[in-house]
Amino acid sequence: QQRVFPDAKAVAAALRPSYPVYCLRPDILKRRARDFLTQFPGEVLYAVKCNPHPLVLDALYNSIIVAIVAMILSTIIGTLTAYGLYRYRFVGKTVFDGVLFLPIVTPEIVVGISLVVFFVAVHVNLGLTTIIIAHTAFDIPFVMLIVRARLQGMDRTLEEAAMDLGADEWTTFFKVTIPQLKPGIIAAALLAFTLSFDDFVITFFVAGVGSTTLPLMGRLSSPIQ
Repeated sequence: QQRVFPDAKAVAAALRPSYPVYCLRPDILKRRARDFLTQFPGEVLYAVKCNPHPLVLDALYNSIIVAIVAMILSTIIGTLTAYGLYRYRFVGKTVFDGVLFLPIVTPEIVVGISLVVFFVAVHVNLGLTTIIIAHTAFDIPFVMLIVRARLQGMDRTLEEAAMDLGADEWTTFFKVTIPQLKPGIIAAALLAFTLSFDDFVITFFVAGVGSTTLPLMGRLSSPIQ
């Protein structure tokens, strides 16, 4: 029997993403690190026929800013919270622990509606600030989950040995604990960046005028010609 292969054009059309078509210039990867944030959006991503489009670039800038700030904040807060829950005992710890992980099991549309109602209630104008707050709150449980998994495999005897040798708690934390948690922290930060950069549902509810991100543009806007 003759095997029937699908048409290449049909497959390409089915797999085409909702985002505009982009081109990648490999020579940009050779740029210095300090030029990355200022030149990456305008030179790496190009719309159809590699012509830069202002709307795409603005959305890209917003997505990068939101993702980086949310990643930094959620990584710091999530790491410290995970360490505190792992290290110390206090009243209501079980309840507090369960509440922190609610955003993981709660549908994003519920989180988005709750956040926009909260922002309206406290009279906060919707924009990049509200998107960053929303993404940070959503990313923290995922950071905690990864860091706590790393804490379970951490050797506590190293901390005890450092303190026996005269190191205080802060020195032990930065010189002994953080290096052991570094792989988990890096993995959590990358996950937080990815979740923030690609989020659509929560961003749809908390975004304001002039704060369109790349996922919003890709799903709500018509294709850029």
